[in-house]
Amino acid sequence: MPTPNRDPEHLAKLRDYFADAKRIPSERRIAELLGFSSAAAHKLLVRLAAQGFLERTPDNDAWIPANRFFERFLSDASVPAGTPMHSTDVAGEPFYVDDYLIRRPSQTTLVPVRGESMLDAGIHDGDIAVVDRGLAAKSGDHVVAIVDNEFTLKELASERGRFVLKPHNKAFPVIRPKGSLEIYGVVVGIVRRYGR
Repeated sequence: MPTPNRDPEHLAKLRDYFADAKRIPSERRIAELLGFSSAAAHKLLVRLAAQGFLERTPDNDAWIPANRFFERFLSDASVPAGTPMHSTDVAGEPFYVDDYLIRRPSQTTLVPVRGESMLDAGIHDGDIAVVDRGLAAKSGDHVVAIVDNEFTLKELASERGRFVLKPHNKAFPVIRPKGSLEIYGVVVGIVRRYGR
């Protein structure tokens, strides 16, 4: 009877390796990591390439991640943040964080958030703001702005026909530009990491 295919387990190990080393290991190194021969490592890489997880570099010199290498699974069930409910096994579908957050890669910048002026909007110190520089900002958008030669992340609001920058923390004042106000980009998402 043939041995069950353990490609998903091996792919998970390659993803963990890539997260640390930022590269796909050589066939020899894969054989060492996974405990089998170089020939078996080569066959694994070929199978993963056929499934869209890996590809060869244009000069055919090394293996690199393909698009599916970065897919994660999005659960079919949502989790309530209120009253607990009975859990069941849930299936998932492929999910790409970049596809979800980034519409125009060439116009998108990731900006670290520093400070607590947007806490009540759920934007915390240490978060990463996903900023689309190609969108036209309008009142109500959260924006990264340059006001009086300083960067800030606030809600763009209108006051007596002029734009102001509104914080979401009562401890901070509304910013009424004395000079120039330039919109660097519109915040389209927030990335936050918890724990270690």
